[in-house]
Amino acid sequence: MPSVGQGGAQPGYGGQTPPPPPSAPPAGGFSQPTTYAKGQPTPPRGTRTGGGQGTSGGQGGGQARRPGTPGPASSGGTGRVRKARLRITKADPWSVMKVSFLLSLAVGVIIIVAAAVLWMTLDGLGVFDSLTSTLKDVTGSDSSGAFNLMDYIGFGKVMMFTTLIAVVDVVLMTALSTLAAFIYNTAAGFTGGIELTLAEED
Repeated sequence: MPSVGQGGAQPGYGGQTPPPPPSAPPAGGFSQPTTYAKGQPTPPRGTRTGGGQGTSGGQGGGQARRPGTPGPASSGGTGRVRKARLRITKADPWSVMKVSFLLSLAVGVIIIVAAAVLWMTLDGLGVFDSLTSTLKDVTGSDSSGAFNLMDYIGFGKVMMFTTLIAVVDVVLMTALSTLAAFIYNTAAGFTGGIELTLAEED
């Protein structure tokens, strides 16, 4: 029994016995709630209590885990798809002209090479000679002044005609593409442009 001195001194704080020290958190990883006696000052909000610190062997290095917090996602789960909407409001006419010029130039080179390969293949198969002999039999003229098909579809004439077509193709495609860029910019000013939806999977 404690001795009572002068003035009636009472044990504890505020007339009551102090609360027992907080016990160690259970094995499940959740800390026990801390109780305070009546009149005992409480620590500021957000202050960590000593019950969950310094405990080794618990989950997460002794830190308490909230019951509603989901665990890490499993590696075998399906990814989440994120979508973004973009709008093309303006096309730079200068960049459109450069790109269209290069593309049309490549198309022109392909046309010239394809025409040369086709002509040499047909000539190697003897198609032109067969056509020339057929025309001579139809017209019935074997003289030197008769109709000669190679005067019109010779390699030089075919290449010249193909090159002319390629040059016209380059000019027209470049001009039309640049004009289309101006028209699109004007139309996008009224309608807002073309809207695109892009999707990305995590």
